[in-house]
Amino acid sequence: MVKIESIEAFTDNYIWLVTTNEGSIVIDPGESSNVINHLEDNQLDLKAIFITHHHFDHTGGVDEISSYCPVDVFGPINNVETINKRLKDGDRVSIIGIDFEIIEIPGHTLDHIAYFSENNGNPILFCGDTLFAAGCGRVFEGTFEQMHESLIKLKNLPNNTKIYCGHEYTLSNLEFAKEAEPFNQNILSRYNEVIKLRKKGIPSLPSLLSNELKINPFLRCDNNEVQENISTKFKTLKEPDEIFKALRLWKDNF
Repeated sequence: MVKIESIEAFTDNYIWLVTTNEGSIVIDPGESSNVINHLEDNQLDLKAIFITHHHFDHTGGVDEISSYCPVDVFGPINNVETINKRLKDGDRVSIIGIDFEIIEIPGHTLDHIAYFSENNGNPILFCGDTLFAAGCGRVFEGTFEQMHESLIKLKNLPNNTKIYCGHEYTLSNLEFAKEAEPFNQNILSRYNEVIKLRKKGIPSLPSLLSNELKINPFLRCDNNEVQENISTKFKTLKEPDEIFKALRLWKDNF
Protein backbone atom coordinates (compact mmCIF):
# COMPACT_ATOMS: atom_id res chain seq x y z
CA MET A 1 0.00 0.00 0.00
CA VAL A 2 1.26 3.47 -0.94
CA LYS A 3 0.51 6.31 1.47
CA ILE A 4 1.08 9.91 0.33
CA GLU A 5 0.98 12.76 2.83
CA SER A 6 1.42 16.50 2.49
CA ILE A 7 3.67 18.46 4.83
CA GLU A 8 3.05 22.20 4.73
CA ALA A 9 5.94 24.64 4.40
CA PHE A 10 6.20 28.43 4.15
CA THR A 11 2.85 29.99 3.19
CA ASP A 12 1.64 27.67 0.44
CA ASN A 13 4.27 24.99 -0.31
CA TYR A 14 3.59 21.28 -0.09
CA ILE A 15 6.36 18.81 0.68
CA TRP A 16 5.21 15.32 -0.28
CA LEU A 17 6.01 12.24 1.79
CA VAL A 18 5.50 8.85 0.14
CA THR A 19 5.51 5.78 2.36
CA THR A 20 5.22 2.02 1.78
CA ASN A 21 6.13 -0.94 3.97
CA GLU A 22 9.66 -0.57 2.54
CA GLY A 23 10.24 2.99 3.77
CA SER A 24 9.61 6.62 2.84
CA ILE A 25 10.77 9.22 0.35
CA VAL A 26 10.36 12.97 0.70
CA ILE A 27 9.82 15.17 -2.34
CA ASP A 28 10.90 18.81 -2.67
CA PRO A 29 11.66 19.61 0.99
CA GLY A 30 11.90 23.40 1.00
CA GLU A 31 12.41 23.32 4.75
CA SER A 32 13.50 20.62 7.18
CA SER A 33 11.95 20.95 10.65
CA ASN A 34 8.42 19.83 9.78
CA VAL A 35 9.79 16.90 7.79
CA ILE A 36 12.13 15.71 10.53
CA ASN A 37 9.42 16.09 13.17
CA HIS A 38 7.00 14.05 11.06
CA LEU A 39 9.56 11.32 10.45
CA GLU A 40 10.33 11.09 14.16
CA ASP A 41 6.73 11.29 15.36
CA ASN A 42 5.68 8.50 13.02
CA GLN A 43 8.90 6.46 13.27
CA LEU A 44 9.36 6.46 9.50
CA ASP A 45 12.43 5.09 7.73
CA LEU A 46 13.55 7.66 5.16
CA LYS A 47 15.13 6.06 2.10
CA ALA A 48 15.61 8.96 -0.34
CA ILE A 49 14.95 12.59 -1.20
CA PHE A 50 13.54 13.57 -4.62
CA ILE A 51 14.06 17.04 -6.09
CA THR A 52 12.13 18.40 -9.10
CA HIS A 53 14.06 21.65 -9.68
CA HIS A 54 16.61 23.93 -8.07
CA HIS A 55 14.44 26.67 -6.52
CA PHE A 56 15.17 27.18 -2.83
CA ASP A 57 11.59 26.64 -1.68
CA HIS A 58 11.95 23.08 -3.02
CA THR A 59 15.52 22.38 -1.87
CA GLY A 60 16.16 24.49 1.25
CA GLY A 61 15.69 21.61 3.70
CA VAL A 62 17.81 19.03 1.88
CA ASP A 63 21.07 19.64 3.77
CA GLU A 64 19.55 19.38 7.24
CA ILE A 65 17.42 16.34 6.37
CA SER A 66 20.47 14.65 4.84
CA SER A 67 22.46 15.37 8.00
CA TYR A 68 19.67 13.97 10.15
CA CYS A 69 19.30 10.88 7.95
CA PRO A 70 21.99 10.31 5.29
CA VAL A 71 20.19 9.12 2.15
CA ASP A 72 20.58 9.45 -1.60
CA VAL A 73 19.29 12.70 -3.06
CA PHE A 74 17.83 12.29 -6.56
CA GLY A 75 17.36 15.26 -8.84
CA PRO A 76 18.00 16.92 -12.18
CA ILE A 77 21.31 18.10 -13.57
CA ASN A 78 21.78 21.48 -11.90
CA ASN A 79 23.92 23.30 -9.34
CA VAL A 80 22.37 21.78 -6.18
CA GLU A 81 25.49 20.17 -4.72
CA THR A 82 23.69 17.78 -2.37
CA ILE A 83 22.12 15.89 -5.29
CA ASN A 84 24.22 12.74 -5.73
CA LYS A 85 21.93 10.88 -8.15
CA ARG A 86 21.49 12.94 -11.31
CA LEU A 87 18.50 12.14 -13.50
CA LYS A 88 17.50 12.82 -17.10
CA ASP A 89 14.53 12.13 -19.33
CA GLY A 90 13.64 8.46 -19.54
CA ASP A 91 15.65 7.38 -16.50
CA ARG A 92 13.95 5.05 -14.05
CA VAL A 93 14.22 4.93 -10.26
CA SER A 94 12.95 1.95 -8.27
CA ILE A 95 12.71 2.58 -4.55
CA ILE A 96 10.42 1.61 -1.64
CA GLY A 97 8.66 -0.77 -4.03
CA ILE A 98 7.65 1.95 -6.51
CA ASP A 99 9.01 2.31 -10.05
CA PHE A 100 9.33 5.94 -11.15
CA GLU A 101 9.94 7.25 -14.67
CA ILE A 102 11.69 10.60 -15.09
CA ILE A 103 10.12 13.15 -17.44
CA GLU A 104 12.03 16.31 -18.34
CA ILE A 105 9.63 19.27 -18.27
CA PRO A 106 11.60 22.51 -18.81
CA GLY A 107 9.93 25.90 -18.83
CA HIS A 108 9.50 27.03 -15.23
CA THR A 109 13.22 26.25 -14.90
CA LEU A 110 15.48 24.62 -17.44
CA ASP A 111 16.37 21.75 -15.09
CA HIS A 112 12.81 20.81 -14.13
CA ILE A 113 11.87 17.13 -14.01
CA ALA A 114 8.81 15.16 -12.90
CA TYR A 115 8.53 11.76 -11.25
CA PHE A 116 5.79 9.53 -12.69
CA SER A 117 4.74 6.05 -11.60
CA GLU A 118 2.09 3.72 -13.00
CA ASN A 119 1.73 2.54 -9.38
CA ASN A 120 -0.11 -0.68 -10.18
CA GLY A 121 -2.87 1.03 -12.12
CA ASN A 122 -3.14 4.02 -9.79
CA PRO A 123 -0.72 6.44 -11.50
CA ILE A 124 0.89 9.27 -9.56
CA LEU A 125 2.83 12.32 -10.73
CA PHE A 126 5.08 14.65 -8.73
CA CYS A 127 5.55 17.67 -10.97
CA GLY A 128 6.86 20.48 -8.77
CA ASP A 129 5.99 23.87 -10.25
CA THR A 130 5.16 22.92 -13.83
CA LEU A 131 1.55 21.74 -13.70
CA PHE A 132 -0.67 23.10 -10.92
CA ALA A 133 -4.28 22.36 -10.12
CA ALA A 134 -6.17 24.55 -12.64
CA GLY A 135 -2.95 26.29 -13.66
CA CYS A 136 0.74 26.09 -14.45
CA GLY A 137 4.00 27.60 -13.27
CA ARG A 138 5.51 30.85 -14.43
CA VAL A 139 8.09 30.73 -17.20
CA PHE A 140 11.29 31.86 -15.50
CA GLU A 141 14.18 30.25 -17.38
CA GLY A 142 12.77 28.42 -20.37
CA THR A 143 10.59 29.58 -23.25
CA PHE A 144 6.82 29.61 -23.56
CA GLU A 145 7.14 26.94 -26.25
CA GLN A 146 9.14 24.71 -23.88
CA MET A 147 6.60 25.13 -21.12
CA HIS A 148 3.69 24.35 -23.40
CA GLU A 149 5.46 21.28 -24.74
CA SER A 150 6.14 20.12 -21.17
CA LEU A 151 2.46 20.48 -20.29
CA ILE A 152 1.47 18.51 -23.38
CA LYS A 153 3.75 15.68 -22.17
CA LEU A 154 1.92 15.64 -18.85
CA LYS A 155 -1.47 16.04 -20.53
CA ASN A 156 -0.87 12.77 -22.36
CA LEU A 157 -0.36 10.70 -19.21
CA PRO A 158 -3.19 8.35 -18.15
CA ASN A 159 -6.41 10.22 -17.33
CA ASN A 160 -6.57 8.71 -13.84
CA THR A 161 -3.16 10.13 -12.86
CA LYS A 162 -3.17 11.88 -9.49
CA ILE A 163 -1.19 15.11 -9.67
CA TYR A 164 0.90 16.19 -6.70
CA CYS A 165 2.24 19.68 -7.37
CA GLY A 166 4.28 21.99 -5.18
CA HIS A 167 1.88 24.74 -4.11
CA GLU A 168 -1.65 25.43 -2.90
CA TYR A 169 -2.55 27.84 -5.69
CA THR A 170 -5.83 26.22 -6.69
CA LEU A 171 -8.30 28.93 -5.72
CA SER A 172 -6.38 31.75 -7.40
CA ASN A 173 -5.86 29.56 -10.46
CA LEU A 174 -9.59 28.87 -10.66
CA GLU A 175 -10.33 32.60 -10.35
CA PHE A 176 -8.24 33.07 -13.48
CA ALA A 177 -9.73 30.03 -15.22
CA LYS A 178 -13.22 31.51 -14.75
CA GLU A 179 -12.08 34.58 -16.68
CA ALA A 180 -10.38 32.53 -19.38
CA GLU A 181 -13.44 30.29 -19.85
CA PRO A 182 -16.47 32.17 -18.50
CA PHE A 183 -18.97 29.57 -19.78
CA ASN A 184 -17.18 26.48 -18.46
CA GLN A 185 -19.44 25.07 -15.74
CA ASN A 186 -16.80 22.52 -14.70
CA ILE A 187 -14.59 25.38 -13.55
CA LEU A 188 -17.35 26.96 -11.47
CA SER A 189 -18.22 23.61 -9.87
CA ARG A 190 -14.62 22.93 -8.94
CA TYR A 191 -14.21 26.47 -7.62
CA ASN A 192 -17.12 25.97 -5.22
CA GLU A 193 -15.73 22.60 -4.12
CA VAL A 194 -12.29 24.05 -3.39
CA ILE A 195 -13.73 26.96 -1.39
CA LYS A 196 -15.39 24.43 0.93
CA LEU A 197 -12.18 22.38 1.24
CA ARG A 198 -9.99 25.35 2.05
CA LYS A 199 -12.44 26.72 4.65
CA LYS A 200 -11.96 23.42 6.46
CA GLY A 201 -8.17 23.61 6.07
CA ILE A 202 -8.14 20.63 3.71
CA PRO A 203 -5.63 20.64 0.81
CA SER A 204 -7.15 20.86 -2.67
CA LEU A 205 -4.50 18.38 -3.83
CA PRO A 206 -3.92 15.97 -5.35
CA SER A 207 -5.89 16.81 -8.46
CA LEU A 208 -6.93 14.28 -11.08
CA LEU A 209 -5.70 14.66 -14.64
CA SER A 210 -9.13 13.83 -16.07
CA ASN A 211 -10.50 16.81 -14.13
CA GLU A 212 -7.61 19.08 -15.12
CA LEU A 213 -8.41 18.40 -18.77
CA LYS A 214 -11.86 19.93 -18.12
CA ILE A 215 -10.87 22.96 -16.02
CA ASN A 216 -7.23 23.91 -16.63
CA PRO A 217 -7.00 26.49 -19.44
CA PHE A 218 -3.28 25.81 -19.90
CA LEU A 219 -4.12 22.22 -20.87
CA ARG A 220 -6.96 23.39 -23.13
CA CYS A 221 -5.13 25.59 -25.63
CA ASP A 222 -6.51 23.42 -28.44
CA ASN A 223 -10.10 23.89 -27.20
CA ASN A 224 -12.28 25.93 -29.57
CA GLU A 225 -13.87 28.04 -26.83
CA VAL A 226 -10.51 28.87 -25.25
CA GLN A 227 -9.00 29.70 -28.63
CA GLU A 228 -11.92 31.94 -29.59
CA ASN A 229 -11.96 33.78 -26.26
CA ILE A 230 -8.21 34.37 -26.04
CA SER A 231 -7.59 35.17 -29.71
CA THR A 232 -10.40 37.75 -29.60
CA LYS A 233 -9.26 39.28 -26.31
CA PHE A 234 -5.58 39.55 -27.27
CA LYS A 235 -5.88 39.64 -31.08
CA THR A 236 -3.56 36.67 -31.38
CA LEU A 237 -3.46 33.67 -33.67
CA LYS A 238 -5.47 30.60 -32.72
CA GLU A 239 -2.40 28.36 -32.76
CA PRO A 240 -2.10 26.49 -29.41
CA ASP A 241 1.42 27.84 -28.72
CA GLU A 242 0.21 31.42 -29.23
CA ILE A 243 -2.86 30.82 -27.08
CA PHE A 244 -0.67 29.39 -24.31
CA LYS A 245 1.71 32.36 -24.40
CA ALA A 246 -1.17 34.86 -24.26
CA LEU A 247 -2.74 32.96 -21.35
CA ARG A 248 0.49 32.77 -19.40
CA LEU A 249 1.29 36.48 -19.87
CA TRP A 250 -2.26 37.37 -18.84
CA LYS A 251 -1.99 35.20 -15.73
CA ASP A 252 1.36 36.81 -14.82
CA ASN A 253 -0.46 40.09 -14.29
CA PHE A 254 -3.83 38.78 -13.14
